[in-house]
Amino acid sequence: MPELHRDGQTMNEPGGKDQVRKVRPLPNPDGNATVTVVVPCYNYARYLPQAVESALSQAGVVVDVVVVDDCSADESLDVARSLAARDARVKVIAHGCNSGPVQTFNDGLEQARGEFLVRLDADDLLTPGSLERSVAVMRAHPSVGLVYGHPLHFSGTGLPVARGTATRWTIWQGRRWLADRCRSGFNVITSPEAFMRRSVVDKVGGQQPLAHTHDMEMWLRMSAFSDVAYIHGADQAWHRDHAASLSARKVDGYRDLVERQSAFEVLFSGTAGTIPEAPQLRSLAMTAIAAAAVEAATRQYDHPRPNAELVGRYRGIARSAVPCVEAVPGWRGLEKRMAMNPDTTSRHPVFFMERALRGVRGAVRHRRWHSTGVYEASCLRPSVIAEGSRASGMVIMRNWRRCYPFRANYYQIFHALLQFAKKPR
Repeated sequence: MPELHRDGQTMNEPGGKDQVRKVRPLPNPDGNATVTVVVPCYNYARYLPQAVESALSQAGVVVDVVVVDDCSADESLDVARSLAARDARVKVIAHGCNSGPVQTFNDGLEQARGEFLVRLDADDLLTPGSLERSVAVMRAHPSVGLVYGHPLHFSGTGLPVARGTATRWTIWQGRRWLADRCRSGFNVITSPEAFMRRSVVDKVGGQQPLAHTHDMEMWLRMSAFSDVAYIHGADQAWHRDHAASLSARKVDGYRDLVERQSAFEVLFSGTAGTIPEAPQLRSLAMTAIAAAAVEAATRQYDHPRPNAELVGRYRGIARSAVPCVEAVPGWRGLEKRMAMNPDTTSRHPVFFMERALRGVRGAVRHRRWHSTGVYEASCLRPSVIAEGSRASGMVIMRNWRRCYPFRANYYQIFHALLQFAKKPR
């Protein structure tokens, strides 16, 4: 476990002075690093062999695989046992009753013996060289407890071609990365591309009982106590998109927002709540959740028939997240839309421009994530992070606005255009 300062920053770089560093990749110094890959499985017999093989075939590391079958109704357990019979590196745990994804992973975690750890869902795969690239980061930067990279999403049977050469590493001081995630309110890690130092996991614990954001909360919790790295240039995993996946079956926009709010609440009610910055970071996260709820409600008025019941639920999220909802960006605009005729709001020229710019902003964020692993450029002042509980809500809001200058400016532009339109000719 990396040695820590009393304030929680790692003594190894990039802690302290350099909160974000971009460095050239270094080769893995040895091939003896041990990695345990935990594979939770429920009714994925058709995918399981491919997932396990993608782990066992990794070069430059010593791999063992723990398959945890969560009382599958198909042939998953038989398939897992046949894989274990053919390769001694595979171990199988069988649940007598269905326990859910969180307990399934945590049971596998208890059997982990490697220095490093990966959680690989049975319908996903690791790309060739993925583990060795992650080990190289961990070896070069002992303060890093979490590494991730770019995942390739795919559907069907054909795998997209994966890039195999790392071109750069970005290393964040952990709490800087955590502050950026709180400020945006979004998860940036899909799951199979995440690579963990097991000593850090032993310190912070396994996954918490959250329905859909258990992965997100764990990444955030780890970043409170270790640094975080991103591998540029290479694709670290294949993530399978299909109708039977848990996220595809049970998560819509409203549920996603509720689950993200729950993740932050659980995060700061646990061990991460003990760090000095916790009150400030929690306020940043709740402000981001409130702003996302307001924007989601606003999007309902992009159409002639908004769902009034859903708008009310989104407004309820915003009110529950922050003490002063009127200060949330977009709240006043939402109230104006609610007071207008829906047919008018969907065709209003200013609102139309706003809708178009939201689309542009979304495309820019998505493109940035593909190239950097984050949705927004980091811009939170270190002094604000360090203010901790002394920061007021208005300080938090000002910094949130500062980090979204594009958003703040186009509201001002729309207001000016609206005033110009109202002038008599």
